Amino acid sequence: MTTPTDDKYIYFVLVVENSIDQQELTEYYVVHVVPGGNLFGGLEMLQKENNKFTFTYTEDPNYGPFLESVNGVYGNKEEQTYWQLLEKEPNKEPVPLSVGMGSYIPREGVAVILNFTRW
Repeated sequence: MTTPTDDKYIYFVLVVENSIDQQELTEYYVVHVVPGGNLFGGLEMLQKENNKFTFTYTEDPNYGPFLESVNGVYGNKEEQTYWQLLEKEPNKEPVPLSVGMGSYIPREGVAVILNFTRW
C-alpha cells in the first residue's frame, strides 16, 4: 500500500462492517484524500492501492454516485439491504451522513463507516 508522506493529504479511517452477518469480520483501512476531496475519490484511490478493497456504484443523475457493493457484498432491494454511510467522531456515537459519498468531505480524525444493514 502506498502511503503519502507529505501534508498534501487528509487521512481518515474507513471501517467496513456487516450488521446482518455477525460472522463477517470488521475491516479497517487508512484512506487519504486531497484537502476538500470527497469520500468517493478516497474510495477510488483505496481500490487502486489496496487489492483487498473493492466497491461498485451506480450513478444517479440527481444524487451522484450510489454505493452498491463493498468487497463483493451487494445491497438487495428484495432483501431490503444496503450500505449505510456513517461518520464517527472520537468519543461520540456514529451518525448517518447527511449527504452521499460524492458530496461528503472526510475530515482528519473522523472515521467513516460503511455498514451493511437493512432498512
